[in-house]
Amino acid sequence: MSIVCGLPLIECVYCLACARWAWKRCLHTAARDSENWGLASVEEFEPVPRLCRYILAVYEEDLRHPLWEPPGGYGIDPDWLILRKRYEDTLGRVPPYLIYVDHKNADIVLAIRGLNLAKESDYAVLLDNKLGERKFDGGYVHNGLLKAAAFVLDAECDVLRELVEKYPNYTLTFAGHSLGAGIAALLTMVVAQNRDRLGNIDRKRIRCYAMAPARCMTLNLAVRYADIINSIVLQDDFLPRTATPLEDIFKSLFCLPCILCLRCMRDTCIPEEKMLRDPRRLYAPGRLYHIVERKPFRMGRYPPVVRTAVPVDGRFEHIVLSCNATSDHAIIWIEREAQRALDDFFDLLSCLTDVLLLDLCAVDAGEGSNCGNTSEAKNGTSANASSRTQRRIQGCTKASSHTGCSRHSLALGIWHIQQARE
Repeated sequence: MSIVCGLPLIECVYCLACARWAWKRCLHTAARDSENWGLASVEEFEPVPRLCRYILAVYEEDLRHPLWEPPGGYGIDPDWLILRKRYEDTLGRVPPYLIYVDHKNADIVLAIRGLNLAKESDYAVLLDNKLGERKFDGGYVHNGLLKAAAFVLDAECDVLRELVEKYPNYTLTFAGHSLGAGIAALLTMVVAQNRDRLGNIDRKRIRCYAMAPARCMTLNLAVRYADIINSIVLQDDFLPRTATPLEDIFKSLFCLPCILCLRCMRDTCIPEEKMLRDPRRLYAPGRLYHIVERKPFRMGRYPPVVRTAVPVDGRFEHIVLSCNATSDHAIIWIEREAQRALDDFFDLLSCLTDVLLLDLCAVDAGEGSNCGNTSEAKNGTSANASSRTQRRIQGCTKASSHTGCSRHSLALGIWHIQQARE
């Protein structure tokens, strides 16, 4: 009798536990993955939207007469384009790519496009892998992506070496999206290990920007190469978050939401410590940049904030149950939000610069200086200039709340003002 009476209690406890798990899982948002990360500086994030446009340019048949260019164009001078390779040129061993010399930014760029859903050869690259199959530099990497990276280096080694030697002050940048991002990341590692093939290029000149990359290397390699590899992830993007074998994802592409939901439930039930203990587990490569531009339980997109870190205790270990999990993977959205983040930062920087000038004028007015040709010093006293400075700071504070810039960024700018005042 006691056993029979205890069954409903056990069922209730079980149901409550399941409800609690489902509630926590549904409340997990992308912003939590990077909530303790620092803010990215404009200097390190500045190349991202530009390189996104270069990757988009690979999709064009004729760059002199583009059909799908984003607002403002690709920013490419066709006369500086060194070469382009299409599927016919690579025999399906690697997606199309281009090599471009960006004289404006002193950069030699090799950009690789993402997965083409209509090309079986791209699937073949993704499917060519088993967990722990390929070792590299003390860790494990994705076998198919490493083969593709080696193919690119063998094919373009002479061209890259000539450009590196011709422009000794230029950086060498590998960029890619999705499938191309994984290839670009592993290509960067191969080049770093074989710098003699490119004229003993300095490691500091090598860098990689992987947009929405697949998990392609173990955690020890991801941390070791964080000085030259950068991964950019937009909000809820599913691919950097799932350790699901890529063949399972792309074989079931039309049931992708179901696959992601089932994998989400499975990964949530497995302790994170157990997952991290597997030395063969693959992760997103290098330093991570997370673009956050949506808030929980709110409609629409907000001005983006970019956070960065080199995590050593897991990287995007849980899939976010979101209707944007697949759309955030698109290179078009990554380029758009990355550019918005830069534009918002420059707007705030301009605002803070005005504050600094007004504050310096207030100090100069108090010392009897005419403060150059500044109208505030000519038309008012020190008290008036100081009052205008305070109003301007309040305006910047209000602007920062609309642009999505953090209080830390605003406080940093005002701290510089205080230093100049002293």
